[in-house]
Amino acid sequence: MPQLNPAPWFAILVFSWLIFLTVIPPKVLSHLFPNEPSPQNTEKPKTEPWNWPWH
Repeated sequence: MPQLNPAPWFAILVFSWLIFLTVIPPKVLSHLFPNEPSPQNTEKPKTEPWNWPWH
């Protein structure tokens, strides 16, 4: 069974990872959300007890 020469495959692997690590992260990190979340009110709403008849 013939063995493949690892030299071209290793170079392809290294160059593809270099492309992935240099091109993709800036594109992902430059993403902005269209609607920034607004801070909600920190005050809790007043709750009323239930007045259900338990039969």
